[in-house]
Amino acid sequence: MNTQSTKFKVRLGLFVAIGFVIFAIAVFLIGRQKNLFNPVFQLTTTFYNVSGLQIGNNIRFSGINVGTVDNLKIINDSTVQVSMIVQKDIQKFIKTDCQVTIGSEGIIGDRVLIITQGSSETKSVKNGQFLTSVEPVETDAIIASLNVTAQNAEVISGQLIEILYDINQGNGTLGMLLQDSTMAESINKTMNNLQKSSKGLNENMEAAKHNFLLRGYFRKKEKKAAELKQEALDLKKD
Repeated sequence: MNTQSTKFKVRLGLFVAIGFVIFAIAVFLIGRQKNLFNPVFQLTTTFYNVSGLQIGNNIRFSGINVGTVDNLKIINDSTVQVSMIVQKDIQKFIKTDCQVTIGSEGIIGDRVLIITQGSSETKSVKNGQFLTSVEPVETDAIIASLNVTAQNAEVISGQLIEILYDINQGNGTLGMLLQDSTMAESINKTMNNLQKSSKGLNENMEAAKHNFLLRGYFRKKEKKAAELKQEALDLKKD
């Protein structure tokens, strides 16, 4: 009987000890996550809509978790005050011109507060400092915008189909060009004539350059062009 009672007491003691250790570790981890054991300071901001933000959500600065949301308070029908607890050693990096916005951890993750980086010339924030905010883009607004874009794409696709159908049927100028071989051949001949005319014009100009009556005129033009080119080079060197 005594042996069984001793074993029971040992097991009970081990169970209590293990439970206490687990409890202590849980308190340490939760306290560390909520900054209960680190020096902290407070910041505040306001939003029109906190978009699902909750007390205890993380606060990030430069992609690192630096604090937690301490309190959410409705000031009036268009303003929600957000109180933040931030690690003290981060205070020197947060400037008075930093802004606060609401993001999310992944696509469907919890909401997080994001403090943007400010300019190095401004002063660091003080305890209780108010920071301006940037309203988050609501998911419903994004979906509505995508719906409008999809509808516009559908209309454009329908119009393109109608245009391509008319072209294939030979309707319109482009359709006639593609379907009527006679007109296409006529256009090709016109283009060939233009090329021949251009070639003849170039030959006439070349012949004019060698004509003794016009040789002086073309030499003056070449000299003038050379002078302008030299002036441009001189200005570029300066």
